Amino acid sequence: MSTVPAPSRRQFLKAGALIGGGLVVGFVVPGARRFAAAAPAQAAAVSAGFAPNAFLRIGEDDAVTVLLSHSEMGQGIWTGLAMLIAEELDADWSKIRVEHAPAAQAYAHTAFGMQMTGGSTSTWSEFDRYRQAGATARALLVAAAAQRFGVAADQVRTGNGMAIAGERRASYGELAADAAKLPAPGQPPKLKDAKDWKIIGKPTKRLDGPEKIDGRAKFGMDVQFEGLLTALVARAPVFGGTVKSFDAAAAKAVPGVRDVVQVPSGVAVVADHYWAAKLGRDALKIDWDLGPHAGLDTGQLREEFRRLAVTPGAVASQAGDVDAALAKAARTVEAEYHVPYLAHSPMEPLNCTVKIADGQCEIWTGTQFQTLDQQVAAKIAGLKPEQVKIHTMFLGGGFGRRATPTSDFVAEAVQVAKAAGKPVKTVWTREDDVRGGYYRPMYLQQAKIGLDGQGRPVAWKHVLVGQSIAAGSPFEAVMVKNGVDATSVEGVADSPYIKAIADHRVDLHSPSTGIPVLWWRSVGHSYNGFIMESLIDELAHAAGQDPVAYRRGLLKDHPRHLAALNLAAEKAGWGAKPAEGRARGVAVHESFGSYIAQVAEVSLQDVAGGGKAIRVHRFVCAIDCGLAVNPDGVRAQMESGINFGLGAALYSALSFKDGRVQESNFHDYRVLRLDESPQIEVHIVPSSEKMGGAGEPGTAPVAAAVANAVFALTQKRLRELPLRLA
Repeated sequence: MSTVPAPSRRQFLKAGALIGGGLVVGFVVPGARRFAAAAPAQAAAVSAGFAPNAFLRIGEDDAVTVLLSHSEMGQGIWTGLAMLIAEELDADWSKIRVEHAPAAQAYAHTAFGMQMTGGSTSTWSEFDRYRQAGATARALLVAAAAQRFGVAADQVRTGNGMAIAGERRASYGELAADAAKLPAPGQPPKLKDAKDWKIIGKPTKRLDGPEKIDGRAKFGMDVQFEGLLTALVARAPVFGGTVKSFDAAAAKAVPGVRDVVQVPSGVAVVADHYWAAKLGRDALKIDWDLGPHAGLDTGQLREEFRRLAVTPGAVASQAGDVDAALAKAARTVEAEYHVPYLAHSPMEPLNCTVKIADGQCEIWTGTQFQTLDQQVAAKIAGLKPEQVKIHTMFLGGGFGRRATPTSDFVAEAVQVAKAAGKPVKTVWTREDDVRGGYYRPMYLQQAKIGLDGQGRPVAWKHVLVGQSIAAGSPFEAVMVKNGVDATSVEGVADSPYIKAIADHRVDLHSPSTGIPVLWWRSVGHSYNGFIMESLIDELAHAAGQDPVAYRRGLLKDHPRHLAALNLAAEKAGWGAKPAEGRARGVAVHESFGSYIAQVAEVSLQDVAGGGKAIRVHRFVCAIDCGLAVNPDGVRAQMESGINFGLGAALYSALSFKDGRVQESNFHDYRVLRLDESPQIEVHIVPSSEKMGGAGEPGTAPVAAAVANAVFALTQKRLRELPLRLA
């Protein structure tokens, strides 16, 4: 399987040089917009041994260290990408080590041209490049072995980290020094055929698991060194607010507080440790100019969205004459759906350590956007990007929050360190991020759907109202066309249900509210998956048909949707009656190149003080993501995505009043708790299709599957998240 065209010789080999005892070869990446030789970045990483390219090095102790160009934030690429190199290298898996790569253009995303992690793209985007990296190293080791053994290269075979010719054997570590002296291969080595894979496609335990279990793994919050101070920043309580004046006397009187400095985002209290910084910030007296958004109120915003919805918007998809078709329909279904603003709320709060000294800026943080962070930090520090060194740490969850186009938390940390004149770790409390971060946008959507005499949709009019996550960002030119942010309408404008209808129209309104919004796990699919699959369920019931059978009819020309749907329905026992007091709901959705069907089984439970709550007992998930490089990783991502989506489906919501976010932490911004996780079964559809993503797609159908199950149980249609019975 190949995801990008094979490179030419000129593209493949850019440069070769002996650096620090290792041979460095820079790759030109097919599809990448920019290229820079890997040498500077790899030179910093290489101290000894064999480093045939920017993506791995082999030590004399046989250890194979993989340089991870993306960030490990729980999604499993610490293992998955290493598997790609190990496969082509014929490495001994027990000798594989992994490090985050430094910030350098050599590690730019093969599709996006910048070093970043997101969009469920890490595995498919690296599938060829990492395998080529492993194959190149193997070719050099084979050449070194052939010289040592005195045989032709084609008489040398490899396996489990050894080069073998007849009775002669040498480990990769033993060959490293000789291999480092050889010229790079003249042609890109031939990659293995899929039938010869020994590692790819096999369930593999995570390499980062042991150190995360025993506490050795280092996250940004763990960074500590002599002389490092800690800062907390007081930010305006309303977005767009600014400091008019402040009195730092009481803050400076707190033991341990070293300094109070003003930065563009507010006032920073710099102290010996977190608690002193926290008490110092609490003691600050600040007079704020609240700016133009002091009256923000989500209830009022919803009414403004509703007024917009009845006006013409930017056309995201259109065919035929939808109004005429609606007028001729046998019956129509109309519905309005609503989803709230959501915070990302990663378990590890935001933090960033910065040291500016000797013409260099060093940054330690868990980030998804190394390239932008480097550029932003350089501008603030008055340095060139290559003078900014980023140490990527493990991320305690990201979900998009650590990938802001403004590099907000990194930029602020650089501002604080620059103003303080000392190394500083700037920490956000969870309350800081919930009340002052970036959010998934709120959306209101209305649909009017015409059905024919057999209950099939023959006209579909749909309008979406919600903020664009790209507007005003550096990505606007790419992501917004003719007034339509593609992420706002994904899963609707390109829905197979709507595209099959001769008469349809999808309109989009993207109002500006002053609330900062950002991609959130599954992006537009996270809410459009809920709304579209709830609507299809409404149509199935309006047609008097079984929801699975109804979908099968509509998706008959979409075999990957259909295969996932059929597998999930079969494994869930769809045709059999569930236990007394329970009901099932189904949803199927395509996103990020993967096709997922889920069946939720729910009941209602009494809650203290009266009323009923939704309890989700079981989730059956079927996914077709093309090749599953690590099936264990795919299953883990589905489990993670389901639990993440259940939190949003059942509990999470942000509200604004007087410009202020009303929620603050997990006590009033609820996510799913451990004892609420349902029994989850994940089934992978065997597939040789083009690879899709796994990190985000598992979240998209979750809320719809639960809402549809609740309807089956109660005959009550829930059209707003979080799902509430009253």
